[in-house]
This record gives sequence, structure tokens and C-alpha cells, in this order.
Amino acid sequence: MALSDLLLPILLFSWNVTWWYVDAQWLISGPLGQALCKLLPFLVFSSLFVSIQSLVLIAVDRFGAVVFPLRSPLISSKLCPYFIFATWIVAMAVNSPMLVAYKLVELANGKQYCFLQWNEAFGGFSSRVNYILAISVVFCYVPIALLVTLYSVIVVKLKKQKIPGKQSVNAEQQRAKRNRNVLKMAIAIVVGSVLCWVPSSAICLVSLFARDLPCGFWLYHSITLFMAVSNCAINPCICFSFSANYRHGLKRLLKCVNTVQDQVN
Repeated sequence: MALSDLLLPILLFSWNVTWWYVDAQWLISGPLGQALCKLLPFLVFSSLFVSIQSLVLIAVDRFGAVVFPLRSPLISSKLCPYFIFATWIVAMAVNSPMLVAYKLVELANGKQYCFLQWNEAFGGFSSRVNYILAISVVFCYVPIALLVTLYSVIVVKLKKQKIPGKQSVNAEQQRAKRNRNVLKMAIAIVVGSVLCWVPSSAICLVSLFARDLPCGFWLYHSITLFMAVSNCAINPCICFSFSANYRHGLKRLLKCVNTVQDQVN
């Protein structure tokens, strides 16, 4: 998820800068421009779907650790690389139609644009509607429902959890503090996901079925798209805010970077 969360803003930023400041023109022509026209949206949405799948896998892992603490982890360290690999394979497979549908088009004014030519590639508006509906359900509404369900069970389980035997006051306070942090992080992740993803998905569906789009619709579309992709920046902030392990990991990473820089200098 770290790679997808980092790759998404880098790619999307370059795409949006071009869109805003040069009237959405595609600045690179020829075979390279055609290849980049296909690869850029493909990688952007693939990274987006990897982040969503990673959130669900993290929720499943935490669910297993809290609800079934005595059983082996649902996602063990040995299986983790395979799950990561699978999220990228699924995301790329789902977004593979973009490699065909996006094309570099030269208009009469001599300017080049990267357009989604869905009807030309797959023949028919209905196929595009079915594709977007399936994407919205599988990668937006189902993950949100899973996150809400899994973290709700985690919250209920932690509130009812009692450790047998006598516990020292200090140990009890530490456990209560840890549980509060887990609960706050769970609520923050769910609320953040809902607020970021539902508006963008709703606007996308409206654009498909509405005959007459209201004035300023594309401004709302841009705002909701920004909210959706900002989820990749919000999630790390949530983790760093509520998890000491994430903060310690970041400190170790920064120390390693400083050490490498000192050795190079």
C-alpha cells in the first residue's frame, strides 16, 4: 500500500498539471506519447485499487488478531507477499481495458489530446456503464461495507474484552490506552474512507445516467476526485497519529536515510 499511495499522487499530479495549464493537451507525440497516454491512467487507477484492497486486507488481519487472538494469523508473514502481489495483479487486470480504450487523438487544430475512446474500442455505451457499475460496486461499496463491518466487530470485541486473572494498575492502563488508540484509528479509517470515496462514486454514477448535467458539474467532479485520491495521504496520517509502531518505523527509516547521506557525504 505504501508504494501505491506514493505512486498515485506522483502520477496524478503530473497529469493534472498538464490538464490545468495547457488546456488538457498531451505534450508528448509519437509512439512514446501514445504509450504514455495508455499507461498513465492505467497506473493511476491500478494504484488506487491497490490501496483500496490493502485497506481491506489490513482490516481482515486486525479482525483476526482481535476476534481470534489464539489462532494463527489470517494473513501470515509468509502469505503477505503473495497477497500484495495479488492486489497488483487484480488491479491491473481490472484496469486493463484502459490500455485499449485510451488513445492519443489529434484534432483539427493540430493539438493532441489523450481521450477515452470506449465506444470505438469495445463498441457500445452499455458496456461502459456495466464496467463502471461493476467497478463502483466491487472497489467502492463492497470495501466500505467490509471496513464498516470488520471494524465494528473489532470495536465491540475490544469493549467486551476482559483479561483473566489479576492485572496491575499500570498494565490495565496500558491495555486501555492501546484499545482506545485501536478504536480511534478504526473509526478514523472508516470515516475517512466513506467521506473520500462515496462522493466521487456518486458523481461518477450521476454522469453516466443523467441526461442534463447541472451547471458546475465538472467542478464538483474535480473536487470529489481530489477527495478520493486524497485518501492515500489521509491513511498514513491516521496510522502515524494512532499507532506507535508506525511512528517508530518512520523514525528508524529517517535514521537510515540520514546514515546513508552521512556516508555519501
